[in-house]
Amino acid sequence: MKIAFITDAWKPQINGVVTTIENTCRALRENGQEVLLITPDQFTTIPCPSYPSIKLSILCYGKVKRLLDDFQPERIHIATEGPLGLAARRYCLKYELAFTTSFHTLFAEYINLRFKVPVDWGYALLRWFHAPASKVMIATPSVEADLVTRGFNQHKTARWSRGVDTTRFRPRDKTFIDVPRPVSMYVGRVAIEKNIDDFLGLDLPGTKIVVGDGPRLEKLKKHYPETVFAGFQTGEALANYMAAADVFVFPSRTDTFGIVMLDALACGVPVAAYPVQGPLDVLVDNKTGCMRDNLKDAIDGALSLDAGDCRNHALQYSWQQCSQQFLNNLVPV
Repeated sequence: MKIAFITDAWKPQINGVVTTIENTCRALRENGQEVLLITPDQFTTIPCPSYPSIKLSILCYGKVKRLLDDFQPERIHIATEGPLGLAARRYCLKYELAFTTSFHTLFAEYINLRFKVPVDWGYALLRWFHAPASKVMIATPSVEADLVTRGFNQHKTARWSRGVDTTRFRPRDKTFIDVPRPVSMYVGRVAIEKNIDDFLGLDLPGTKIVVGDGPRLEKLKKHYPETVFAGFQTGEALANYMAAADVFVFPSRTDTFGIVMLDALACGVPVAAYPVQGPLDVLVDNKTGCMRDNLKDAIDGALSLDAGDCRNHALQYSWQQCSQQFLNNLVPV
């Protein structure tokens, strides 16, 4: 099957959306599907305001049209609501082609945090973008329920879950990090929507470590000098850091899933989080993580949980299952 996959989120970004797309498309190809990825690295781009590491494609409709005309896809999926997603949406509507979309990111909330644009305005644009799609793929039931209350068509929603590489992310020697314990760790984008201050502002025993990069890194370094900032890590180094933690702290209130929680669980590391969408869908409270309105209480509780329970829970998530869900949701053009 010839599948066109259009996304504005792509390398060198490292986040849950890119991880999901990369692993899903790899699994599809391994199963014999022909996948055309249309990504920003094929276009002229400009830095995203307030987040320059994200590249936005410009003057892209003509090339998107040529790529799709040449490929002649049997299925079209538009993963993101950015410039490439808009160009592909325009193409499909112009030529009356059916397509699917997916909802990955709470853009309305993020734009509100950065630019104070009312959340309702953001959701009005999101409803407009996704309305013509035959199906809108959503990672979890709680995100779906929230979108339905905001006016999305429940009859068009479909589940597209997430996976984890349990070979790379596995229990390892914790002496990789030689600091006072317990080690409470955050891994991910260092940005305002991740709510990292809620974690770093806590009075905790042991050591707090932040692994990652982003627009708020320098500010947090100055404000929390006692925290260890390990910087941007990938591959084996990232897996070594994560496995060396005693508790993984996920302070975000705005993630739609939180793949990084699965990475931590696969390493045998319990998760502390707020009881919000994302953690509520991924964690088993008091078994693989602790979800509390008081984040310090969640961290204290998570430290007593069993590493084997965490690992076994993560083993239930595979990229093959994720890609099969995605494939089943696609519609003929």
